[in-house]
Amino acid sequence: MQPIAAPMQPAVWPCEERCGIMPGMTNKTRIGLFSAVVLLFTAALSQTPTPSHSGPEYTSDSQLKFPEHYRDWVYLTTGFDMSYNPAMRMGHHMFDNVFVNPEAYKAFVETGTWPDKTVLLIEARGAESKGSINQAGNYQGTEVMAVEVHVKDEARFPGKWAFFGFDGSKTAKMIPTTADCYSCHAAHAAVDTTFVQFYPTLLPIAKSKATLSAGYQKESAEPAKK
Repeated sequence: MQPIAAPMQPAVWPCEERCGIMPGMTNKTRIGLFSAVVLLFTAALSQTPTPSHSGPEYTSDSQLKFPEHYRDWVYLTTGFDMSYNPAMRMGHHMFDNVFVNPEAYKAFVETGTWPDKTVLLIEARGAESKGSINQAGNYQGTEVMAVEVHVKDEARFPGKWAFFGFDGSKTAKMIPTTADCYSCHAAHAAVDTTFVQFYPTLLPIAKSKATLSAGYQKESAEPAKK
């Protein structure tokens, strides 16, 4: 680098005749003020909450603890009246909101797949149509109708993933692997047995990282051939 031709301005004021608080203070007063500022800054740092780990937690009998702070997690998408079973018909409309723990989301953005200890949560809410000034369409009700959780814990579950359903309780037992949800996810999910095809911000990442499952790619190609 070229040397600087002219010397820089001094970093402190050349005299104490300028207006301000510091020039009129004695050295002892300045030291005391500086110490007070340091103490206040240290206290503020100690009171700043440290982000806690948001992975799965279990009871002594292997039940999953309800993730109380899931609404602080990353929101992925909302479905409306979605069903993977054509014979299933509900007598009312439903919204499904999907959240994922922040650590898992960050890893997915970087790699295109889910890390160990991923927790995906679906929150189901009833759809309302009449309220306030709304005259058309639907909006979400305040009552949570159901919560389902999909957990990746490679050391705990033989198939790496497990499903849990909460009905208002604080803990839930694992849904048996004979349930249809396991085979459905294994056969049709876009990435690592999860329905990333319905998560609009993550599907492009999976495509760019080439992590889409063979089954999903085959299903996606079939409509184009028809």
